[in-house]
Amino acid sequence: MKTVEVILSPQARKVYEFLLRESNHSKIESSILKSLRQKTSLLKINPHYGDPISKKLIPKEYIEKYDITNLFRIELPNYWRMLYTLTEGETKVEIIAFVLDIVNHKIYNKKFNYK
Repeated sequence: MKTVEVILSPQARKVYEFLLRESNHSKIESSILKSLRQKTSLLKINPHYGDPISKKLIPKEYIEKYDITNLFRIELPNYWRMLYTLTEGETKVEIIAFVLDIVNHKIYNKKFNYK
């Protein structure tokens, strides 16, 4: 059985740390953080847990910055989204779920050119 490791990109790490700081003062950020932790646990069990994004809809920003060929979306509370890609680990018995971004609805719509 392959192990699954979840790694946050620098951008996702910044958002995670923001949620961590703000969760002490805000129920909204607290609920997003709690859900993010739950979804990360689910990813470790099933790396294909999220909804796959069509290859033609993958933002060029992610292709250029991370050289990805697949993208998945997980919905979080308050219309936030977690975006991740799957890659092979350094060993053949490992999958890396690389979290590219954790974004609110407005930023998500902008990245995917939704109106």
